[in-house]
Amino acid sequence: MTGKISENTGDDQVSRREALASMCSFAVGVALTGSLLAEKSEVSEELGDKRWAMVIDVSKCYGCYACLAACAAENNVPIGVFRTWVERYVKDDGGVIFVPKMCNHCDEPSCVEVCPVNATYKAANGEVLVDDTVCIGCGACIQNCPYGARFFNPIKGVADKCTLCSHRIYEGRLPACVEACPTGARIFGDINDPESEVSKLVRNNSVSRWKPWTGNKPMVFYIGLPEEANR
Repeated sequence: MTGKISENTGDDQVSRREALASMCSFAVGVALTGSLLAEKSEVSEELGDKRWAMVIDVSKCYGCYACLAACAAENNVPIGVFRTWVERYVKDDGGVIFVPKMCNHCDEPSCVEVCPVNATYKAANGEVLVDDTVCIGCGACIQNCPYGARFFNPIKGVADKCTLCSHRIYEGRLPACVEACPTGARIFGDINDPESEVSKLVRNNSVSRWKPWTGNKPMVFYIGLPEEANR
């Protein structure tokens, strides 16, 4: 049997160069992701022992949607998607009740564990955030959120969600939705501080969490959450 010695063509050389370039790009990407995660860890260690939480008093919400408008304006939310929303329910007696909903910034967020590139992470003070520079827009976290609180941002090309207006709260300001609510239905603060309004409300009221059976341990607490809204 005679064998044929293969020759290296120009196409073969190009293919090898492309393969080497892809491998280098992957290695750089891995290194960059590791660097970004290290930076997140360093920042998280500096933030302290707060645990941000929100209380929503359903009885005070009358569906004005000021929170939605404020959120959209503050965070440049694209038309057709929402970081927070208000659901309307009709009770058996014909009365109407409005229930604001949003990302719950869970203690055990199921969205974090499924992210293949660690773009979704939980900060030291409890906010569940997305690093736009790392997210590849695969949608795994969107599918794994039991609250439907995540969406694909068509402008950025990444997963998006409520951030508790993290750029505001570390400047000592309230999240935009809280500040805009005319009735004070949304209350935000550090639940680890026993003197905070959030801590007192949770301690002194019968509060509910949205879909507590998921095991995510939501950190948005409701006063007066109707059964119809907790499904």
